[in-house]
Amino acid sequence: MSNDMSSNETLMVIAHRGAAGEAPENTLAAFALGLEQGCTGIELDVHLSKDGEIIVCHDTTLNRTTDRQGAIGNLTVEEIKQADAGSWFHERFAGERVPLLEEVFDLVPPEVQINVEIKAGNDGIAPALVELMKRKDRLNDVFVSSFDFDILERLKELEPEARIGLLYHIRMTHHDRMAGLLDYPVYSLHPHWSRMDKRSVSEAIERGLRVYPWTVNEEANMLNMIDCGVSGIITDYPGRLKRLLER
Repeated sequence: MSNDMSSNETLMVIAHRGAAGEAPENTLAAFALGLEQGCTGIELDVHLSKDGEIIVCHDTTLNRTTDRQGAIGNLTVEEIKQADAGSWFHERFAGERVPLLEEVFDLVPPEVQINVEIKAGNDGIAPALVELMKRKDRLNDVFVSSFDFDILERLKELEPEARIGLLYHIRMTHHDRMAGLLDYPVYSLHPHWSRMDKRSVSEAIERGLRVYPWTVNEEANMLNMIDCGVSGIITDYPGRLKRLLER
């Protein structure tokens, strides 16, 4: 079976933290907008709460994206749910809450892939994530990326079926060689888009890897990545990318 996914029909439109250019990042409103705009994948970030639940938020604290302060790891779900995660973006999103990953799984239909990014240092999160993916029957439509390759290896030890992706932002000649850094099979590469060219992408795809560059927001850069033959594009503006592909 060929892994060539370079045609526009199969290029995955991945909504970065939801449609984060047009809605408050990592909220159900942003994910719903991404779905409305026709995304075929969603990217989000996770941390563990004090009471062991998986919380969807980019930062380790609530400070930047809500009206509350505090480290997620020191707060219970009940405390986190009191924060307004929408008003900072626009008043029409007032009252939007910080979601649990389980709530995102419930919102997003199974045909839409979910890219869960684990932030470095979240050592206890792998068992909780495996348990949740199994309980919600999401093993086949979630792939997990991180800059922290240790966490990805731990995830594979716990659940060999889990699909893992390597996040990185380095210059290199042969990107496909990244997959050789781990003792486990790698599903996808997640380079910064500026690091990729056509040859790098085709070498990776020939090796059976998906290539999902981040975070591509300008049309010219989207066109460049499409031309390189990437498997999908992570963007704050899924609607913009979708329109480009339809043209």
